[in-house]
Amino acid sequence: MDEFFASGRAVDVVLAVLVVEAMWLRFRGNAWIDIIPALLPAVLMMIALRAALTEMPWPFVSIPLVLAFPVHLYDLKRRRS
Repeated sequence: MDEFFASGRAVDVVLAVLVVEAMWLRFRGNAWIDIIPALLPAVLMMIALRAALTEMPWPFVSIPLVLAFPVHLYDLKRRRS
C-alpha cells in the first residue's frame, strides 16, 4: 500500500473518478461550461498532490495549487450570477 501512494497511483485513481464524474454530469444534462469550472480545481489539486507524493520539484506542486484558486473563485462567481 505504501508503494501505491508513494508512486502517485492513488491520485491516478482519484483523477479517473473525476473523469467519470464529469461524464456522469454531462450525461445528466449539464453543459461542459458548467462542469469544467466545477471540477478543474480538484483536478489541479490532485496534480499537485501527485507531484508532492512523487517528490517532484516544488514548482510542480505550487503551480497547480496557485492555478486552482482563481478557477475556484471564477466558479463561485459564475454560480452566483
